[in-house]
Order: sequence, then structure tokens, then C-alpha cells
Amino acid sequence: MNKKTLSSVIKPQSTVSHNTSHGNTPGAKTTLEVGEQKELQAENYLSMRGLIPIARNYRCKLGEIDLIMADGDYLVFVEVRFRRSAAFGYASETINHCKQTKLLRTAQRYLQQHNITDNQPCRFDTLCIQGLGSQQTFDWVKNAFA
Repeated sequence: MNKKTLSSVIKPQSTVSHNTSHGNTPGAKTTLEVGEQKELQAENYLSMRGLIPIARNYRCKLGEIDLIMADGDYLVFVEVRFRRSAAFGYASETINHCKQTKLLRTAQRYLQQHNITDNQPCRFDTLCIQGLGSQQTFDWVKNAFA
């Protein structure tokens, strides 16, 4: 079986799109639409800092990875979290051990599915977006699960 390196994987893949309407107020965005918007903002934020997009919304039966990007030699799996306000906690507080384990297994499946070598350096980053509009902040944590 032919193993791949990171440079052979850096090809943007199509975005998974959802069209769900739950009878919300006309013009109001669904949770999925807001999530997709925040993931796109996160991708743009990280791209402006030198990361190269590879995939968005990778899904398999084990879970989902919001963004997969390249940072130098590293393949980076990014979990994006958003909170309108801190009234119910910070975005970063929602990434518990169970979620980390799910992300790890999903990333392993991605590597297997794309035939990427075991010696490929990888890391897990989080990008937490807090607030709205001019009050919005971005908190990027590299190697968040180390």
C-alpha cells in the first residue's frame, strides 16, 4: 500500500453543506448555519496566520472534525467552538475529555482513510470564538490536547 506524505494531501476538499430549516423566524440562522459561518471565520482566521486549509467538516461514523489544515510539516485537526456570551460558560470549557477522545479517533480514521503515514506530525488545535460583532474574540490554542 502506498503511504502518503502531507504535501500530497494538501488539496482543498469540498465543504459539506446542510440545508435545514426548523421553522425559525424568517431571516434567522439555524444552529447549523451559524456553525458553518463560524467555521468559515475560523478557517479564514487561521489562513491569515499561515495555515493551509485541507478539509472542512470531515465526517465519519466516529465523529466530525471541523477543520483540517497544514501548518508547516504539521497536519492540524482544529476544533472550533462558539459562544455568543460567557453567560453559560466559555467556549473552551465545552471541549471535555470525551470530546477529545472522539476527535482523536476521528483523526486516526482520517489518517487511515487517506493513507497518511504513521510518522506524519499531527496536532490538535482549538479555536474558540466568543461574542458577536465588534465584541468577538478569537482564542487559538495550538497543541491543545498535549
